[in-house]
Amino acid sequence: MLNDYNLTMLTDFYEITMANGYFNSEIRDQEACFDLFFRKVPDGGGFAIMAGLEQIIAYLRRLSFTEEDIEYLRSKNCFSEGFLDYLRDFKFSCDVWAVPEGYPIFPYEPLITVKGPAIQAQFIETFMLMQVNHQSLIATKANRIVRSAQGRPVMEFGTRRAHGADAAVYGARAAYIGGCVGTACAIADRNHFIPALGTMAHSWIQSFDSEYDAFYRYTELYPQNATLLIDTYNVLKSGLPNAIKVFKELKPQNMGIRIDSGDITYLTRECRRILDEEGLKDCKIVISNSLDEYIIRDVILEGACIDSFGVGERLITAKSEPVFGSVYKLSCIGRNGKLEPRMKISENVEKITNPGFKKVVRFFDKETGKALADVIMLREEPMPDGKPYEIFDPNAVWKRKVLENYEARELLVPIFQKGEFVYKEPEIEEIKKTCREQVDTLWGSILRFENPQTYYVDLSKPLWNLKHDLLNKYGADNL
Repeated sequence: MLNDYNLTMLTDFYEITMANGYFNSEIRDQEACFDLFFRKVPDGGGFAIMAGLEQIIAYLRRLSFTEEDIEYLRSKNCFSEGFLDYLRDFKFSCDVWAVPEGYPIFPYEPLITVKGPAIQAQFIETFMLMQVNHQSLIATKANRIVRSAQGRPVMEFGTRRAHGADAAVYGARAAYIGGCVGTACAIADRNHFIPALGTMAHSWIQSFDSEYDAFYRYTELYPQNATLLIDTYNVLKSGLPNAIKVFKELKPQNMGIRIDSGDITYLTRECRRILDEEGLKDCKIVISNSLDEYIIRDVILEGACIDSFGVGERLITAKSEPVFGSVYKLSCIGRNGKLEPRMKISENVEKITNPGFKKVVRFFDKETGKALADVIMLREEPMPDGKPYEIFDPNAVWKRKVLENYEARELLVPIFQKGEFVYKEPEIEEIKKTCREQVDTLWGSILRFENPQTYYVDLSKPLWNLKHDLLNKYGADNL
Protein backbone atom coordinates (compact mmCIF):
# COMPACT_ATOMS: atom_id res chain seq x y z
CA MET A 1 0.00 0.00 0.00
CA LEU A 2 0.98 3.69 -0.02
CA ASN A 3 3.24 3.41 3.01
CA ASP A 4 5.29 0.64 1.43
CA TYR A 5 6.99 2.41 -1.48
CA ASN A 6 8.27 5.74 -2.75
CA LEU A 7 5.51 7.86 -4.25
CA THR A 8 7.48 11.00 -5.01
CA MET A 9 6.24 11.05 -8.62
CA LEU A 10 2.59 10.69 -7.61
CA THR A 11 2.00 14.34 -8.41
CA ASP A 12 0.46 16.62 -10.99
CA PHE A 13 2.95 17.25 -13.78
CA TYR A 14 2.68 21.00 -13.36
CA GLU A 15 4.14 20.72 -9.86
CA ILE A 16 7.36 19.58 -11.55
CA THR A 17 7.29 22.19 -14.29
CA MET A 18 6.74 24.91 -11.67
CA ALA A 19 9.59 23.50 -9.58
CA ASN A 20 11.85 23.69 -12.64
CA GLY A 21 10.63 27.25 -13.21
CA TYR A 22 11.34 28.23 -9.61
CA PHE A 23 14.80 26.68 -9.86
CA ASN A 24 15.63 28.66 -12.98
CA SER A 25 14.32 31.99 -11.72
CA GLU A 26 14.76 34.37 -8.82
CA ILE A 27 12.28 32.25 -6.78
CA ARG A 28 14.88 29.46 -6.54
CA ASP A 29 16.14 30.27 -3.04
CA GLN A 30 13.02 32.00 -1.73
CA GLU A 31 10.96 30.71 1.17
CA ALA A 32 7.21 30.26 0.76
CA CYS A 33 4.27 29.46 2.98
CA PHE A 34 1.23 27.45 1.90
CA ASP A 35 -2.04 26.61 3.69
CA LEU A 36 -4.19 23.54 3.06
CA PHE A 37 -7.86 24.15 3.86
CA PHE A 38 -11.35 23.29 2.64
CA ARG A 39 -14.31 25.47 1.76
CA LYS A 40 -17.49 23.48 2.44
CA VAL A 41 -18.55 20.67 4.78
CA PRO A 42 -19.93 17.69 2.82
CA ASP A 43 -23.65 16.91 3.02
CA GLY A 44 -24.41 20.33 4.47
CA GLY A 45 -23.03 19.22 7.82
CA GLY A 46 -21.78 21.41 10.63
CA PHE A 47 -18.20 20.11 10.72
CA ALA A 48 -15.75 17.65 9.18
CA ILE A 49 -13.14 15.27 10.63
CA MET A 50 -9.41 15.63 9.98
CA ALA A 51 -7.78 12.46 8.63
CA GLY A 52 -4.94 11.39 6.34
CA LEU A 53 -1.98 12.89 8.19
CA GLU A 54 -0.26 9.55 8.82
CA GLN A 55 0.07 8.86 5.09
CA ILE A 56 1.29 12.41 4.42
CA ILE A 57 4.00 11.94 7.05
CA ALA A 58 5.10 8.65 5.45
CA TYR A 59 5.26 10.36 2.04
CA LEU A 60 7.32 13.32 3.27
CA ARG A 61 9.76 11.08 5.13
CA ARG A 62 10.45 9.15 1.91
CA LEU A 63 10.47 12.11 -0.45
CA SER A 64 13.38 11.57 -2.86
CA PHE A 65 13.97 11.14 -6.57
CA THR A 66 15.38 7.93 -8.03
CA GLU A 67 17.55 7.70 -11.13
CA GLU A 68 14.52 6.21 -12.87
CA ASP A 69 12.51 9.33 -11.95
CA ILE A 70 15.24 11.62 -13.25
CA GLU A 71 15.61 9.70 -16.52
CA TYR A 72 11.85 9.92 -17.04
CA LEU A 73 11.94 13.68 -16.50
CA ARG A 74 14.92 14.06 -18.82
CA SER A 75 12.94 12.24 -21.52
CA LYS A 76 10.29 14.98 -21.45
CA ASN A 77 12.85 17.45 -22.88
CA CYS A 78 11.58 20.37 -20.83
CA PHE A 79 13.70 20.32 -17.67
CA SER A 80 17.15 21.86 -17.22
CA GLU A 81 20.10 19.63 -16.33
CA GLY A 82 20.77 21.85 -13.32
CA PHE A 83 17.26 21.17 -12.06
CA LEU A 84 17.66 17.41 -12.58
CA ASP A 85 20.93 17.52 -10.62
CA TYR A 86 19.09 19.36 -7.86
CA LEU A 87 16.48 16.58 -7.73
CA ARG A 88 19.18 13.93 -7.52
CA ASP A 89 20.37 15.42 -4.22
CA PHE A 90 16.89 16.45 -3.04
CA LYS A 91 16.27 16.54 0.72
CA PHE A 92 13.00 17.74 2.23
CA SER A 93 13.70 20.68 4.53
CA CYS A 94 10.36 22.39 5.18
CA ASP A 95 8.55 23.16 8.42
CA VAL A 96 5.11 21.55 8.61
CA TRP A 97 2.28 22.10 11.08
CA ALA A 98 -1.02 20.18 11.04
CA VAL A 99 -4.25 19.66 12.90
CA PRO A 100 -4.01 16.16 14.46
CA GLU A 101 -6.19 13.43 12.99
CA GLY A 102 -9.60 12.97 14.58
CA TYR A 103 -10.22 16.65 15.35
CA PRO A 104 -13.37 18.42 14.11
CA ILE A 105 -12.41 20.91 11.42
CA PHE A 106 -14.21 23.81 9.77
CA PRO A 107 -14.09 25.65 6.44
CA TYR A 108 -11.29 28.09 5.59
CA GLU A 109 -9.06 27.42 8.60
CA PRO A 110 -5.60 26.00 7.80
CA LEU A 111 -5.45 22.23 8.39
CA ILE A 112 -1.82 21.99 7.29
CA THR A 113 0.69 24.83 6.94
CA VAL A 114 3.98 24.32 5.10
CA LYS A 115 6.88 26.80 5.24
CA GLY A 116 10.15 26.28 3.42
CA PRO A 117 11.86 26.51 0.03
CA ALA A 118 9.24 27.40 -2.58
CA ILE A 119 10.23 24.47 -4.80
CA GLN A 120 9.59 21.97 -2.02
CA ALA A 121 6.52 23.57 -0.47
CA GLN A 122 4.86 23.72 -3.89
CA PHE A 123 5.83 20.21 -4.98
CA ILE A 124 4.04 18.34 -2.15
CA GLU A 125 0.64 19.90 -2.88
CA THR A 126 -0.92 17.05 -4.86
CA PHE A 127 -0.20 14.20 -2.48
CA MET A 128 -1.30 16.12 0.61
CA LEU A 129 -4.57 17.16 -1.00
CA MET A 130 -5.23 13.61 -2.18
CA GLN A 131 -4.87 12.19 1.32
CA VAL A 132 -6.80 14.86 3.19
CA ASN A 133 -9.56 15.00 0.58
CA HIS A 134 -10.13 11.25 0.66
CA GLN A 135 -9.69 10.33 4.29
CA SER A 136 -11.35 13.42 5.76
CA LEU A 137 -14.32 12.81 3.46
CA ILE A 138 -14.75 9.19 4.60
CA ALA A 139 -14.10 9.95 8.29
CA THR A 140 -16.71 12.70 8.15
CA LYS A 141 -19.29 10.45 6.48
CA ALA A 142 -18.55 7.63 8.92
CA ASN A 143 -19.01 9.95 11.88
CA ARG A 144 -22.42 11.03 10.58
CA ILE A 145 -23.48 7.41 10.13
CA VAL A 146 -22.16 6.35 13.55
CA ARG A 147 -23.99 9.21 15.26
CA SER A 148 -27.22 8.27 13.47
CA ALA A 149 -26.96 4.75 14.94
CA GLN A 150 -27.33 6.17 18.47
CA GLY A 151 -24.75 3.98 20.15
CA ARG A 152 -25.30 0.85 18.07
CA PRO A 153 -22.08 -0.47 16.49
CA VAL A 154 -21.47 0.34 12.82
CA MET A 155 -19.19 -1.87 10.71
CA GLU A 156 -17.56 -0.63 7.49
CA PHE A 157 -18.52 -3.16 4.79
CA GLY A 158 -17.47 -1.26 1.65
CA THR A 159 -14.25 -2.86 0.38
CA ARG A 160 -15.78 -4.27 -2.81
CA ARG A 161 -17.41 -0.94 -3.65
CA ALA A 162 -14.31 1.20 -3.02
CA HIS A 163 -12.63 3.04 -5.89
CA GLY A 164 -9.52 0.88 -5.90
CA ALA A 165 -7.27 -0.89 -3.41
CA ASP A 166 -5.87 2.14 -1.61
CA ALA A 167 -9.34 3.69 -1.36
CA ALA A 168 -10.55 0.50 0.34
CA VAL A 169 -7.70 0.35 2.86
CA TYR A 170 -7.48 4.03 3.71
CA GLY A 171 -11.24 4.34 3.55
CA ALA A 172 -11.44 1.63 6.21
CA ARG A 173 -8.86 3.51 8.27
CA ALA A 174 -10.77 6.78 7.97
CA ALA A 175 -14.08 5.09 8.79
CA TYR A 176 -12.53 3.66 11.95
CA ILE A 177 -11.29 7.10 12.97
CA GLY A 178 -14.82 8.40 12.38
CA GLY A 179 -16.26 5.86 14.80
CA CYS A 180 -16.87 2.53 13.05
CA VAL A 181 -16.06 -0.53 15.18
CA GLY A 182 -14.30 -2.44 12.42
CA THR A 183 -14.07 -3.25 8.73
CA ALA A 184 -14.66 -6.07 6.29
CA CYS A 185 -11.19 -5.40 4.81
CA ALA A 186 -8.69 -7.98 6.07
CA ILE A 187 -5.55 -6.12 4.97
CA ALA A 188 -6.71 -3.04 6.90
CA ASP A 189 -6.64 -5.23 10.00
CA ARG A 190 -3.21 -6.68 9.21
CA ASN A 191 -1.58 -3.36 8.27
CA HIS A 192 -3.48 -0.80 10.33
CA PHE A 193 -4.87 -2.81 13.28
CA ILE A 194 -8.51 -2.09 12.44
CA PRO A 195 -10.61 -5.08 13.59
CA ALA A 196 -11.72 -7.24 10.67
CA LEU A 197 -15.35 -8.33 10.95
CA GLY A 198 -17.82 -10.26 8.83
CA THR A 199 -20.27 -13.13 8.57
CA MET A 200 -21.02 -14.98 5.33
CA ALA A 201 -22.30 -14.45 1.80
CA HIS A 202 -25.46 -15.84 0.26
CA SER A 203 -23.24 -18.19 -1.76
CA TRP A 204 -22.32 -20.03 1.45
CA ILE A 205 -25.96 -20.96 2.02
CA GLN A 206 -26.53 -21.78 -1.65
CA SER A 207 -23.51 -24.11 -1.69
CA PHE A 208 -25.17 -26.57 0.73
CA ASP A 209 -28.07 -28.88 0.10
CA SER A 210 -30.20 -26.95 2.57
CA GLU A 211 -30.21 -23.68 4.46
CA TYR A 212 -30.24 -25.64 7.71
CA ASP A 213 -27.10 -27.56 6.71
CA ALA A 214 -25.30 -24.30 5.82
CA PHE A 215 -26.22 -22.72 9.16
CA TYR A 216 -25.28 -25.83 11.13
CA ARG A 217 -21.86 -26.17 9.56
CA TYR A 218 -21.02 -22.49 9.97
CA THR A 219 -22.06 -22.48 13.61
CA GLU A 220 -19.97 -25.60 14.23
CA LEU A 221 -16.95 -23.84 12.76
CA TYR A 222 -17.45 -20.44 14.41
CA PRO A 223 -19.31 -20.90 17.70
CA GLN A 224 -17.62 -17.80 19.10
CA ASN A 225 -19.33 -15.62 16.49
CA ALA A 226 -22.19 -17.41 14.76
CA THR A 227 -23.99 -14.67 12.84
CA LEU A 228 -26.17 -16.24 10.16
CA LEU A 229 -27.43 -14.54 6.99
CA ILE A 230 -31.13 -15.38 6.92
CA ASP A 231 -32.50 -13.68 3.79
CA THR A 232 -31.21 -16.01 1.03
CA TYR A 233 -34.66 -17.55 0.54
CA ASN A 234 -37.26 -16.20 2.95
CA VAL A 235 -36.47 -14.42 6.21
CA LEU A 236 -39.50 -15.40 8.30
CA LYS A 237 -40.52 -18.69 6.66
CA SER A 238 -37.15 -20.42 6.43
CA GLY A 239 -34.15 -18.28 7.40
CA LEU A 240 -35.15 -17.41 10.95
CA PRO A 241 -36.66 -20.84 11.81
CA ASN A 242 -33.53 -22.64 10.58
CA ALA A 243 -31.28 -20.26 12.50
CA ILE A 244 -33.29 -20.77 15.69
CA LYS A 245 -33.13 -24.54 15.30
CA VAL A 246 -29.33 -24.48 14.89
CA PHE A 247 -28.83 -22.08 17.81
CA LYS A 248 -30.86 -24.32 20.13
CA GLU A 249 -29.01 -27.43 19.02
CA LEU A 250 -25.44 -26.11 19.11
CA LYS A 251 -25.74 -23.32 21.70
CA PRO A 252 -22.93 -21.10 20.31
CA GLN A 253 -21.16 -18.65 22.61
CA ASN A 254 -22.34 -15.66 20.55
CA MET A 255 -25.20 -15.77 18.10
CA GLY A 256 -26.75 -13.35 15.64
CA ILE A 257 -28.75 -13.04 12.46
CA ARG A 258 -28.11 -10.70 9.55
CA ILE A 259 -30.70 -9.35 7.14
CA ASP A 260 -29.49 -7.84 3.86
CA SER A 261 -32.76 -7.03 2.08
CA GLY A 262 -36.43 -6.35 2.54
CA ASP A 263 -38.45 -4.11 4.86
CA ILE A 264 -35.92 -3.54 7.63
CA THR A 265 -38.34 -2.20 10.23
CA TYR A 266 -40.97 -4.92 9.79
CA LEU A 267 -38.54 -7.81 9.51
CA THR A 268 -36.39 -6.84 12.49
CA ARG A 269 -39.40 -6.28 14.73
CA GLU A 270 -40.83 -9.67 13.79
CA CYS A 271 -37.48 -11.40 14.21
CA ARG A 272 -36.96 -9.82 17.62
CA ARG A 273 -40.42 -10.89 18.76
CA ILE A 274 -39.94 -14.48 17.59
CA LEU A 275 -36.39 -14.77 18.96
CA ASP A 276 -37.55 -13.53 22.37
CA GLU A 277 -40.47 -15.93 22.38
CA GLU A 278 -38.02 -18.76 21.63
CA GLY A 279 -35.84 -17.77 24.58
CA LEU A 280 -33.06 -16.34 22.42
CA LYS A 281 -33.00 -12.81 23.81
CA ASP A 282 -29.19 -12.74 23.51
CA CYS A 283 -29.33 -13.24 19.74
CA LYS A 284 -28.22 -10.04 17.98
CA ILE A 285 -29.80 -8.60 14.84
CA VAL A 286 -27.44 -7.14 12.23
CA ILE A 287 -28.65 -5.12 9.25
CA SER A 288 -26.86 -4.26 6.00
CA ASN A 289 -27.89 -3.26 2.44
CA SER A 290 -27.25 0.26 1.07
CA LEU A 291 -27.55 2.07 4.37
CA ASP A 292 -26.69 5.66 5.20
CA GLU A 293 -27.27 8.04 8.10
CA TYR A 294 -30.78 8.95 6.98
CA ILE A 295 -32.02 5.39 6.51
CA ILE A 296 -30.51 4.35 9.83
CA ARG A 297 -32.07 7.31 11.62
CA ASP A 298 -35.48 6.66 10.05
CA VAL A 299 -35.70 2.93 10.78
CA ILE A 300 -34.71 3.54 14.40
CA LEU A 301 -37.47 6.16 14.65
CA GLU A 302 -39.88 3.60 13.14
CA GLY A 303 -39.06 1.16 15.95
CA ALA A 304 -36.76 -1.25 14.10
CA CYS A 305 -35.07 -3.76 16.43
CA ILE A 306 -31.42 -3.60 15.39
CA ASP A 307 -28.25 -4.26 17.38
CA SER A 308 -25.65 -3.26 14.78
CA PHE A 309 -25.25 -2.09 11.20
CA GLY A 310 -22.99 -3.01 8.30
CA VAL A 311 -22.60 -0.04 5.96
CA GLY A 312 -20.90 -0.38 2.60
CA GLU A 313 -21.09 1.59 -0.62
CA ARG A 314 -22.65 4.79 0.72
CA LEU A 315 -19.90 5.04 3.34
CA ILE A 316 -16.77 3.95 1.47
CA THR A 317 -17.59 6.18 -1.53
CA ALA A 318 -19.35 8.97 0.46
CA LYS A 319 -22.01 8.53 -2.21
CA SER A 320 -24.17 11.51 -1.27
CA GLU A 321 -21.30 13.98 -1.79
CA PRO A 322 -18.09 12.28 -2.90
CA VAL A 323 -15.82 15.34 -3.07
CA PHE A 324 -14.22 17.01 -0.05
CA GLY A 325 -12.65 19.86 -1.95
CA SER A 326 -9.66 20.95 0.12
CA VAL A 327 -7.21 23.29 -1.62
CA TYR A 328 -3.59 24.37 -1.14
CA LYS A 329 -2.86 28.06 -1.50
CA LEU A 330 0.18 30.31 -1.22
CA SER A 331 -0.10 32.70 1.74
CA CYS A 332 3.44 34.19 1.89
CA ILE A 333 6.52 34.48 -0.26
CA GLY A 334 10.03 35.38 0.85
CA ARG A 335 11.36 38.79 -0.06
CA ASN A 336 14.58 40.30 1.32
CA GLY A 337 14.71 37.83 4.19
CA LYS A 338 11.06 38.37 5.21
CA LEU A 339 7.78 36.63 4.45
CA GLU A 340 5.49 38.92 2.49
CA PRO A 341 1.78 38.07 2.65
CA ARG A 342 0.01 36.98 -0.52
CA MET A 343 -3.65 36.33 -1.27
CA LYS A 344 -5.82 35.20 -4.15
CA ILE A 345 -8.66 37.54 -5.12
CA SER A 346 -11.69 36.32 -7.02
CA GLU A 347 -15.11 37.48 -8.12
CA ASN A 348 -16.27 34.38 -6.23
CA VAL A 349 -16.01 35.61 -2.64
CA GLU A 350 -15.56 32.08 -1.28
CA LYS A 351 -12.35 31.77 -3.32
CA ILE A 352 -10.64 34.79 -1.76
CA THR A 353 -7.87 33.44 0.47
CA ASN A 354 -6.57 34.53 3.85
CA PRO A 355 -3.02 35.94 3.63
CA GLY A 356 -0.07 35.65 5.97
CA PHE A 357 1.72 33.10 8.13
CA LYS A 358 -1.02 31.89 10.45
CA LYS A 359 -2.14 29.72 13.35
CA VAL A 360 -5.56 28.49 14.46
CA VAL A 361 -6.77 28.83 18.04
CA ARG A 362 -9.81 26.98 19.42
CA PHE A 363 -11.63 28.41 22.42
CA PHE A 364 -13.27 26.07 24.94
CA ASP A 365 -15.72 27.01 27.68
CA LYS A 366 -14.02 26.28 31.02
CA GLU A 367 -17.29 25.22 32.68
CA THR A 368 -18.80 22.96 30.02
CA GLY A 369 -15.70 21.99 28.02
CA LYS A 370 -17.62 22.84 24.84
CA ALA A 371 -15.92 24.45 21.85
CA LEU A 372 -16.96 28.08 21.48
CA ALA A 373 -15.17 29.30 18.37
CA ASP A 374 -12.02 29.07 16.27
CA VAL A 375 -9.94 32.14 15.47
CA ILE A 376 -7.41 32.28 12.64
CA MET A 377 -4.54 34.51 13.75
CA LEU A 378 -1.24 35.71 12.39
CA ARG A 379 1.44 33.52 13.86
CA GLU A 380 3.23 36.38 15.62
CA GLU A 381 0.09 37.33 17.57
CA PRO A 382 0.17 36.37 21.26
CA MET A 383 -2.11 33.57 22.42
CA PRO A 384 -5.29 34.78 24.13
CA ASP A 385 -4.58 34.83 27.86
CA GLY A 386 -8.03 34.54 29.41
CA LYS A 387 -8.99 38.18 29.12
CA PRO A 388 -12.31 38.90 27.32
CA TYR A 389 -11.82 38.22 23.62
CA GLU A 390 -14.18 39.66 21.00
CA ILE A 391 -15.03 37.62 17.92
CA PHE A 392 -17.30 38.33 15.00
CA ASP A 393 -18.74 36.36 12.12
CA PRO A 394 -16.60 37.27 9.06
CA ASN A 395 -19.70 36.77 6.88
CA ALA A 396 -21.83 39.03 9.07
CA VAL A 397 -19.61 41.53 10.86
CA TRP A 398 -22.45 42.97 12.93
CA LYS A 399 -22.67 39.66 14.80
CA ARG A 400 -20.20 40.12 17.62
CA LYS A 401 -19.58 38.03 20.70
CA VAL A 402 -17.24 38.41 23.65
CA LEU A 403 -15.66 35.20 24.93
CA GLU A 404 -14.98 34.93 28.65
CA ASN A 405 -14.01 32.13 31.04
CA TYR A 406 -12.34 30.21 28.23
CA GLU A 407 -9.31 28.04 27.57
CA ALA A 408 -7.48 28.72 24.29
CA ARG A 409 -5.58 25.94 22.51
CA GLU A 410 -3.56 26.12 19.32
CA LEU A 411 -4.73 23.48 16.84
CA LEU A 412 -1.79 23.27 14.45
CA VAL A 413 1.03 21.21 15.97
CA PRO A 414 4.61 20.85 14.64
CA ILE A 415 5.15 17.82 12.39
CA PHE A 416 8.47 18.64 10.70
CA GLN A 417 11.08 21.25 11.59
CA LYS A 418 13.57 21.99 8.80
CA GLY A 419 12.63 18.63 7.34
CA GLU A 420 13.24 16.69 10.57
CA PHE A 421 10.30 14.67 11.84
CA VAL A 422 9.36 15.93 15.34
CA TYR A 423 5.85 14.57 15.87
CA LYS A 424 4.93 11.56 17.98
CA GLU A 425 2.42 9.69 15.87
CA PRO A 426 -0.56 8.33 17.85
CA GLU A 427 -1.82 4.78 17.42
CA ILE A 428 -5.10 4.32 15.55
CA GLU A 429 -7.03 3.64 18.77
CA GLU A 430 -5.80 6.93 20.22
CA ILE A 431 -6.86 8.79 17.07
CA LYS A 432 -10.30 7.20 17.23
CA LYS A 433 -10.62 8.16 20.91
CA THR A 434 -9.53 11.71 20.08
CA CYS A 435 -12.25 11.92 17.45
CA ARG A 436 -14.93 10.74 19.86
CA GLU A 437 -13.80 13.10 22.61
CA GLN A 438 -13.39 16.14 20.37
CA VAL A 439 -16.75 15.66 18.64
CA ASP A 440 -18.28 15.56 22.12
CA THR A 441 -17.00 19.12 22.65
CA LEU A 442 -19.38 20.38 19.94
CA TRP A 443 -22.83 21.63 20.83
CA GLY A 444 -25.80 19.53 19.67
CA SER A 445 -26.91 22.29 17.30
CA ILE A 446 -23.69 21.83 15.31
CA LEU A 447 -24.17 18.04 15.19
CA ARG A 448 -27.53 18.26 13.38
CA PHE A 449 -27.71 16.63 9.95
CA GLU A 450 -30.03 19.30 8.54
CA ASN A 451 -29.50 23.03 9.01
CA PRO A 452 -26.77 22.78 11.64
CA GLN A 453 -25.77 25.90 13.52
CA THR A 454 -22.76 27.57 11.89
CA TYR A 455 -19.71 27.29 14.11
CA TYR A 456 -17.81 30.54 14.54
CA VAL A 457 -14.55 30.67 12.57
CA ASP A 458 -13.26 34.20 13.03
CA LEU A 459 -10.28 36.20 11.76
CA SER A 460 -8.29 38.07 14.37
CA LYS A 461 -8.31 41.87 14.07
CA PRO A 462 -4.71 42.01 12.74
CA LEU A 463 -5.46 39.33 10.12
CA TRP A 464 -8.74 41.02 9.19
CA ASN A 465 -6.92 44.33 8.72
CA LEU A 466 -4.14 42.69 6.66
CA LYS A 467 -6.68 40.99 4.41
CA HIS A 468 -8.58 44.20 3.75
CA ASP A 469 -5.41 46.17 3.13
CA LEU A 470 -4.39 43.64 0.48
CA LEU A 471 -7.89 43.60 -1.00
CA ASN A 472 -7.72 47.35 -1.39
CA LYS A 473 -4.19 47.23 -2.78
CA TYR A 474 -4.66 44.44 -5.32
CA GLY A 475 -8.17 45.56 -6.20
CA ALA A 476 -7.00 49.10 -6.92
CA ASP A 477 -3.95 47.86 -8.86
CA ASN A 478 -6.13 45.78 -11.16
CA LEU A 479 -9.01 48.16 -11.89
